Amino acid sequence: MTEKNTFIEDFTSDPKNLAALGEGEVVYVRSLLSEEVRAIFPNAPALQSGMKLFALLSASGAPIMLTDSHDAAVANAIANDLRTVSLH
Repeated sequence: MTEKNTFIEDFTSDPKNLAALGEGEVVYVRSLLSEEVRAIFPNAPALQSGMKLFALLSASGAPIMLTDSHDAAVANAIANDLRTVSLH
């Protein structure tokens, strides 16, 4: 007989719980176009249209840095002892 683990179900039912689990330790890199930058980085200056950029984001999606290089985003995470994860 399989027992239902209600703690796990309650915890995973809200995405905020999962985001908080890795806050301050886990980050991810997201590619985006320059037109999308202000949605994540409201104080970013105006950028040339059509540029491919990379944002380093915390587990909760909070912005950490913006760069034009995937490698630079990962290097920043490593330099700050943050673990990058892949999202699919």
